[in-house]
Amino acid sequence: MKLRYLLFLLICILSVGACNVFKKSEPVQTGATEITGRRWKLVELAGKPVADLVNCKEPFLLLQKDELRFSASGGCNGLGGTFTFEANGRIKFTRGMSTQMACADMEVERAFGAALDMADNYSLSGDDLSLNKARMAPLARFKAIK
Repeated sequence: MKLRYLLFLLICILSVGACNVFKKSEPVQTGATEITGRRWKLVELAGKPVADLVNCKEPFLLLQKDELRFSASGGCNGLGGTFTFEANGRIKFTRGMSTQMACADMEVERAFGAALDMADNYSLSGDDLSLNKARMAPLARFKAIK
């Protein structure tokens, strides 16, 4: 009888412990409240200033904390996808949907898409956000839109 009880207890403990093995780990949300939920206007790409309007549209980046999704525009097409935060200001973008319009000036859009693909960390100083690759010069700089 004791052996059955111990065996039953062991199976219960293993079953409860096994439930935690398959849980998906959540990304660290360090800094999420600082940069999410705000619309960021693109002001510089690879050290070059970006015009207020490109193809009559304002280039921007918007990070949504709840779903870890982003939406953006380089002045022509809408871009979207997901992002993840990690410790120490690390960020990774995974592009998803995008419209496919052709516009007169596609240079900013191409460079912006490349910056999102390459960025692996960010820095924040007041209302200024920078997307960076390692310790190199910022790939893209943004100003918070009030």
